[in-house]
Amino acid sequence: MEDGWWRGVRDRVLRLAGIPEAEGVFASFAHRFALEPQLAEREVEEAEELFGVRLPEDYRAFLTRVGAGGAGPAYGVFALHRTVDGWGWAAEDTHRTEVQRLGEPFSPQHVDGSAIDVPGLRRPAQYDFEYLDDYQLAYDRWQEVLWHPDRTAGAICLSDEGCLCRDWLVVTGDERGMIWRDHRIDGFDLSPLFDANGRRLTFSRWYLAWLDAAEHQAKR
Repeated sequence: MEDGWWRGVRDRVLRLAGIPEAEGVFASFAHRFALEPQLAEREVEEAEELFGVRLPEDYRAFLTRVGAGGAGPAYGVFALHRTVDGWGWAAEDTHRTEVQRLGEPFSPQHVDGSAIDVPGLRRPAQYDFEYLDDYQLAYDRWQEVLWHPDRTAGAICLSDEGCLCRDWLVVTGDERGMIWRDHRIDGFDLSPLFDANGRRLTFSRWYLAWLDAAEHQAKR
């Protein structure tokens, strides 16, 4: 199945770098259709041993057959690389993956082990409060719950969409292998991604949809 996912994909991506029309692909200036070298199977296994999880099959095959990261949706795919502490994803602190929590089941509906009121995650409206101090307390609580690190445990912060919007790949729990979008900076909650046909987006569907669209744009 690995060949079915990624056969010829690395060459397809790198080829886009030589097509002037591909410069119009959103945020391609950030990665310029360059890919990191592929990882060896033993390197992926070493990282997985550190994380205490097995990565989703299509993603781990991407690491060994396409690249450790680089060109991809939006500003690209954060690269998995060896660090002074072992293994991690190259990203700014605002997009950091908590590798020590990857073995915990992804459950954005829970904080501190308790279910949260998901509808209650809507941003408080100031006009609902008689006193400004009450509104500020409600707003601070909303922010605390919205951004609580428990909600992204078990997932990899994989890509930067710009303006602190992000995409996560779930590696543990019932949602394992699925991509979730993170627009919390805009006041929206974490949400699963779907394709145009209403199917959930796995890593391979997410990446290949981007590549198909980039190639289509480059041919215009």
